[in-house]
Amino acid sequence: MATAAQWIEGARPRTLPNAIAPVLAGTGAAASIDGLVWWKAALALLVSLALIVGVNYANDYSDGIRGTDDERVGPLRLVGSGLASPESVRTAAFASLGVGAVAGLILAATSAWWLVAVGALCLAGAWFYTGGKKPYGYSGFGEIAVFIFFGLIAVLGTEYVQAGRVDWVGLALAVGVGAFSSAVLVANNLRDIPTDAESGKVTLAVRLGDPRTRTLQLVLLALPFVLSLVLVVRTPFALVGLLALPLAIRANAPVRSGKGGLALIPALRDSGLAMLVWSALTALAVGLT
Repeated sequence: MATAAQWIEGARPRTLPNAIAPVLAGTGAAASIDGLVWWKAALALLVSLALIVGVNYANDYSDGIRGTDDERVGPLRLVGSGLASPESVRTAAFASLGVGAVAGLILAATSAWWLVAVGALCLAGAWFYTGGKKPYGYSGFGEIAVFIFFGLIAVLGTEYVQAGRVDWVGLALAVGVGAFSSAVLVANNLRDIPTDAESGKVTLAVRLGDPRTRTLQLVLLALPFVLSLVLVVRTPFALVGLLALPLAIRANAPVRSGKGGLALIPALRDSGLAMLVWSALTALAVGLT
């Protein structure tokens, strides 16, 4: 039976920057058009955190019952390790997604009801990433989904529920955060190419192969800093985002040096940290000027 500490580890807390960064970015974008509403930002953060914990448990459950995690390298898998029953992990996934759904309904009720449809799409995306008969994460669409859900939708949604509209600054921030989030998943899937290929999980990394996957991760990490230069049009203080560049360089170091397996775990951690720092600094730059 899994301990509380193991349940926390199974929620994959190192992925939380993927949930926090888009809300920071979206709130900064809202503030830049005088639309900041703190309680809505807090609810958006709850939605984002609940969804990412829910999708992590959902992936643990679905990959575990398929046997994909039997030989997995990396963070603890509750089902694959036998520490928790599939039913209990599925219940945890549904509970987390339910919390996100309730918070999302409150935001929709105070903003626009059509957001309910967006929320339903996010819930479906969370479950069917590795769940269902034909999970899209097993067909190479995971990075695209992460870019859309934790980049475009999360950032622009956060901006919209506060300001009532979105603008090009929000879009630039959404693309930057989406690129970072995708870079995290690319590093994760690069690490898992051998086991995924063997288990029949055809991720984008498996499709591209090792060398091109490493190139893709570099491009994704570089894109947000290009956007920092673009955001100078809004405010020269957007250049503060470049302070996260050393973190991104460090994140890419294990990838460009050809490392694999457990040696790639720092790439996931540092990619997430670079995303969080870039988002926070850029949000402050655009939001306070």
